[in-house]
Amino acid sequence: MLDILHKDHKNIVKLLNFLRETLVAIRDEQPVPYRTLNDALIYLSEVPDMYHHPREDMIYAYYSRYRSQQPTGENITSVLEQQHLQLVHDGESLREQVSMVLMDAVVPLDEMASNLESFVNLQQSHLDYEEGVVFPQLKHALTEDDWRNIEQSWNSKIEDDPLFGRTVAEQYQELAERLNLV
Repeated sequence: MLDILHKDHKNIVKLLNFLRETLVAIRDEQPVPYRTLNDALIYLSEVPDMYHHPREDMIYAYYSRYRSQQPTGENITSVLEQQHLQLVHDGESLREQVSMVLMDAVVPLDEMASNLESFVNLQQSHLDYEEGVVFPQLKHALTEDDWRNIEQSWNSKIEDDPLFGRTVAEQYQELAERLNLV
């Protein structure tokens, strides 16, 4: 199960690399693929909450309930919830800016670049925390029986990712091409 979450993280890193390339284009005043940028931001704001986070939350909740030795409020679930909320907030703000550009509104490029850079850094920090702190804790603390219990609920939460899954959804075709997925 952690292998699947790790694979999801690797896919998110592909999107973050695209966002970094876009950041360079903005700063260098080069052409920016705003529609594709918007698709990437939509994906990062909607898809993880539909596919990825419910699976993580299931594991984290089990861990917090049965295996965590940390006091309530200091557990990984609380930290992750705060990070997820910040990612949603920052992602929505950035999407609003991109939407304004797509409607031909004037948006200061230095402000957009700063917001994009903050968003990418926040996403990367979140992934690093999960991969470097949370996943090792889970591997250490959860037993084979724990994983079997989690797996029973996990199987009901498996759905195909609309960008990195077996079939790319129509709305993500251009982004998939940009990421060399098709």
